[in-house]
Amino acid sequence: MQNTAGTGPDAPIDVTPLLDDPYAAYAALRAAGPVHRITGADGQPAWLVTRYDDVRRALADPRLSLDKRHATPGGYRGFSLPPALDANLLNMDPPDHTRVRRLVVKAFTPGRVNALREPVRRVADELLDAMAERGRADLIADYAGPLPITVICDLLGIPQEDRRDFLAWSDALITPDPSRPGQMKEAVGSMLEFYTGLIAAKRAQPGDDLLSDLIAVRDDAGGDEGGDRLSEDELTSLAFLILLAGYENTVHLIGNAVLTLLDHPEQLRQLQRNPAELPAAVEEFLRYDGPAPLAIRRFPKEDLEIGGVRIPAGESVLLSIASANRDPGRFPEPDTMDPGRDLSGHLAMGHGIHYCLGAPLARMETVTALDALLARFPELRLDVPRGALRHRRALRARGLISLPVAW
Repeated sequence: MQNTAGTGPDAPIDVTPLLDDPYAAYAALRAAGPVHRITGADGQPAWLVTRYDDVRRALADPRLSLDKRHATPGGYRGFSLPPALDANLLNMDPPDHTRVRRLVVKAFTPGRVNALREPVRRVADELLDAMAERGRADLIADYAGPLPITVICDLLGIPQEDRRDFLAWSDALITPDPSRPGQMKEAVGSMLEFYTGLIAAKRAQPGDDLLSDLIAVRDDAGGDEGGDRLSEDELTSLAFLILLAGYENTVHLIGNAVLTLLDHPEQLRQLQRNPAELPAAVEEFLRYDGPAPLAIRRFPKEDLEIGGVRIPAGESVLLSIASANRDPGRFPEPDTMDPGRDLSGHLAMGHGIHYCLGAPLARMETVTALDALLARFPELRLDVPRGALRHRRALRARGLISLPVAW
């Protein structure tokens, strides 16, 4: 892959290598230059930033907006979500971002996350009980997927009977089927109808859950935090974001972590002997093969330079977290999995004001899931040839389609 940073939009890089062999492709791009013009999976051109220092600075640069209204006219428009699902933190700048984040951050404090540790372990043990007698399982479908969806649905107060539909809708959004062009639109319509109905039900009969708390903030005439309130669209969009992000990132993180351990049996045995080392290992899993290769797309409010490359206002900027976390200038021998390395400053959960709101919950779930799994099945092994495994073909998500294991 050649450096085309200086050649403008007429010669963008094809992203296929980033889908087929991302870490090798990112290494080639980092070596060739700090910023590259690419054609995204949606056919739109974008600027891809690959080196650690540039990515970290850009993540915290207020000149780079998440708000699509700063995009070039006729340019990127995302999923074309209705306003009731699009008014979320991933599209907001201050002051709206500050106001909305302040209202929801209480749900993810260390105290509240720690209170969830026992329920998460109970769910993990129940899933493992169901798998145990079979002697084999698809770890994504049977464990890494059901665990976070159960946790986040319990947190929001979503009924058990609605959870299977949500999984189908989220898959349609994350990895749409090219043979079904209307699938994404159908999923968006179904999600909007679902959230509208759920909020109405919670409004009529509140429960002891996060969504009921957010509805109370929305409906309280006095507001909260000195008058801060949520609009109805912001309320619906928050429920959508918390459920989708809370599921997607955690299932991919657990799956990627298990595969990494199966690829490194000496590290697997070390963690079985010393489960107290799991929190540090999870930080390395995040750096080594995290679930979110790219940060949320940004749009310069003005012409600016990144890595010495001029980027015009309004054009799409993609910050490669996956590439930054494998930059040898920041992490020596970055392609080696080493939980003992200095992991301060890895960017898997972001940096700056948009740092992942659910990071404490995702970390706790992953540590708990791995602890339960390694204790229950000490002889865990792959049940298919390594080359038979397939990842989702998506630039924005790094996760396995399935992970057949046996014990």
